Amino acid sequence: MKQAVRSRTIQDILEEELERLKRMLCMGYELEVIWMPDENSRLAGEVRENRIFVYEVSEEEAIETLRHEFIDYTISNIIEPYKEIANKLIMLINEEAYRRKERLVEGLRKLI
Repeated sequence: MKQAVRSRTIQDILEEELERLKRMLCMGYELEVIWMPDENSRLAGEVRENRIFVYEVSEEEAIETLRHEFIDYTISNIIEPYKEIANKLIMLINEEAYRRKERLVEGLRKLI
């Protein structure tokens, strides 16, 4: 009995490439890839939650898009703590500026 040989799909190729990227960078283990070819999409790909969506139709462009989105995702995760610190610092400075302004307003009100 002959066993059917399953040919690799672009989805299979993208999944293999994603696993290779994860092993190379030791990051992104939570990610999965979903190939949704769409010639009319204005995006080549995007990351939503823990899924990389690839909209490119051709295999070569789909692989390049996967690599781009993976790298973008990992870099964004690396800089996230710095963004959080910067946002907290901005919040503290805004609060202090507000307190100073209110003290000045109250002092000027008493003079009038």
